[in-house]
Amino acid sequence: MVKVLIVEDDPDIRELTSLYLRKKGFDVFTAANGYSALTIVNDNLPEIILLDILLPGMEGYELCKKIRNITNVPILFLSCKREACDKIKGFEVGADDYITKPFDLAELEARIKVHLRRSPNVSNPKGKIFTCEHLEINLDSCDVIVDGKVISLYKKELQLLILLVENPNQVFSAEQLYNQIWGIDSLGDLKTVMVHISNLRRKIEKDPTKPKFIRTVRGFGYKFTTPIKK
Repeated sequence: MVKVLIVEDDPDIRELTSLYLRKKGFDVFTAANGYSALTIVNDNLPEIILLDILLPGMEGYELCKKIRNITNVPILFLSCKREACDKIKGFEVGADDYITKPFDLAELEARIKVHLRRSPNVSNPKGKIFTCEHLEINLDSCDVIVDGKVISLYKKELQLLILLVENPNQVFSAEQLYNQIWGIDSLGDLKTVMVHISNLRRKIEKDPTKPKFIRTVRGFGYKFTTPIKK
């Protein structure tokens, strides 16, 4: 049974969601606040987490970052906050999806299954090492090193970077990248790709406003290029 953790302070939403998922065969854990959620994550290692933002004591954004220090399992925000800035912040702290309340339980189940179909680890049979200027990427261990230091990337950021690196100079549209990484049957938003590209540039580029590696091809999409030595 797949273990699902629901972190929600509204008892009605928590109970209704957990009851539905249990009927669908999931092993459900629940928490009403961030501190209880962290205990459950450490003790039970859930395989997917449904996380509210407006929680007592510890906001969902902060909790998401703490969970990311423990595990890389999919995290889906379930929130009444609908502004684009709220969603972007959710992806920036490590969420894999963002669903606004009220939500349809069948759609929630579908999104859970989509994320569970994604491997929690990036598979890479090629076992190569990419090195250029200040950037090194071990495609076997999935370590990304900038200026000699290993940097932390979220799961989707790492998958996106490796896809681009393994296909140098190939232009991918935002839709193609979304379908490759999140899945053609996923129910998210193409803006997710833009957010992750922006985050990657901030982490691996010397100047994210003038990227050398992840280039934008106007009207088409993105490509990974090796800077030309002058």
